[in-house]
Amino acid sequence: MPAALDALVEELREADRQERIELLIDLANELPPLPEHLSRFKDEAHRVPECQSPVFLFLERDGPKVRIFADVPPEAPTVRGFVCLLIQGLDGATVEEVLAVPNDLIQRTGMAELLGMQRASGLAGVLRRLKLMVARTESDSKAN
Repeated sequence: MPAALDALVEELREADRQERIELLIDLANELPPLPEHLSRFKDEAHRVPECQSPVFLFLERDGPKVRIFADVPPEAPTVRGFVCLLIQGLDGATVEEVLAVPNDLIQRTGMAELLGMQRASGLAGVLRRLKLMVARTESDSKAN
């Protein structure tokens, strides 16, 4: 796991329940806006279907590294916080680093105990979708 993501996960894991919520809200407030050139592509192809909140994920390749962008409504602070955690922890990582992120990331952060089963499943879907998108960019780049 990239050091930036590992540090964020560790900070959440070590926090008590209230601090964890506050950290997620802080992260939610730090989610950068979707770049203008991507906003016209907010469609079902970029939406995370497992998430009840409308979450749109975008990737761009910069050589061996990936750039991650997202749009999540402010009315979904938990989801915004988790997506921001992924962006802060993985933006600029290599394909291999992103694909190596453990699937139980939500449990490792301690967030699973804060959320209901459905919300935790939605957040797990965000990570799965991100990894799928990264894997596709890798196979596309090898095909070209």
